[in-house]
Amino acid sequence: MREVPTSEFTRNFGQYREIVQREPIAVTSHGRPTAYLVSAVEFEELQHYKKLVRRSFATTELTHEETEAIAASRMSPEHDHLNSLLDDK
Repeated sequence: MREVPTSEFTRNFGQYREIVQREPIAVTSHGRPTAYLVSAVEFEELQHYKKLVRRSFATTELTHEETEAIAASRMSPEHDHLNSLLDDK
């Protein structure tokens, strides 16, 4: 990934707008990245994948109602053989 100081990026925005169609650019200030510029296509792909990622959390974060809802849930009828494993015996 190409790194470009903010001042250089500002002076030559048009040039970097073209480059970013081929590769992302890290815009730096005092040698540290402060922003990343990516193409519109890449940004849209990132947003799509971001929606697909499941959020994980500790079960201790669940409310009592959420815990009860999970305990009462069942899979679709095609999986009744698995649902039966969840029933009290």
